[in-house]
Amino acid sequence: MISDFAGKVAVVTGGASGIGCALAGRLVREGMRVVIADVEAGPLEAAAEALGAVGIGVDVTSFESVQALARAVRERFGTAHLVCNNAGVSAMAGVRTLSLEDFRWVMDVNFFGVVHGVKAFLPLLDANPDGGHIVNTASWNGLFAMRALGAYAASKYAAVGFSEALDLELRAEGSKVGVSVLCPGPVRTNIRTSARNRGGAYGPTGRREGEPDLHEQAFRGTVRPGLWIEADEAAGAAVEAVREGRFWILTQPELAAPYEARARALAAALERERGAARAGINRDRPDPNS
Repeated sequence: MISDFAGKVAVVTGGASGIGCALAGRLVREGMRVVIADVEAGPLEAAAEALGAVGIGVDVTSFESVQALARAVRERFGTAHLVCNNAGVSAMAGVRTLSLEDFRWVMDVNFFGVVHGVKAFLPLLDANPDGGHIVNTASWNGLFAMRALGAYAASKYAAVGFSEALDLELRAEGSKVGVSVLCPGPVRTNIRTSARNRGGAYGPTGRREGEPDLHEQAFRGTVRPGLWIEADEAAGAAVEAVREGRFWILTQPELAAPYEARARALAAALERERGAARAGINRDRPDPNS
């Protein structure tokens, strides 16, 4: 929880566009000293100038690069209070279509980018007598999956699970560092063109240019235009959650049906297991309570 933002230091990765840029703008208006970090030099410079923030280049797939960002923040400001691990990419196509390199790239940015941010900045937050807060950007697809988003959902499920474990650990330690995970529904950003920042080391995508993908078409048919929100709305939800010390940041409650359907399916599966146990079907399974 950070009840008073004025004068404190925030770091936002993926801060040159989309939710990251909107979040940085919100934090600047709250009176924070904001560092935006991004892999795109031109947009980063423009966003930093427009927002009145400090722009620092970073490649979140590289732990060394994120460590250098943390050192630069410490050298310039002495500390950090809020770290938003927000950088994200997407490769939209069916699992059969996506290459292994597609999966590695998405996981490296969306999951390991979060891990790198936490590992690099948590010591700085721990050393801050005021404590601090971490916001990890996941997605509604970190709570349920959809067609055409196999790589994206896998990375966001991982980010959610990592954030939950981190929150439990910090609470158990009595840490002054809080954790939130941002799980927005569809947001109007330029993530669809994120392949522009894909490093050559990841090799070719499995998706051919202009090739139709039935799974992507099904996704776009499911998500109606009226369900999308602007990046600033997601950013506002994140800022209020940090102020109140809330872990879950969920937007668009009208999209609750898929979450609820998944929860019901899990509950039904558990009930079937209980029924089987009562009927003696699983007598050979060890009793965890014995």
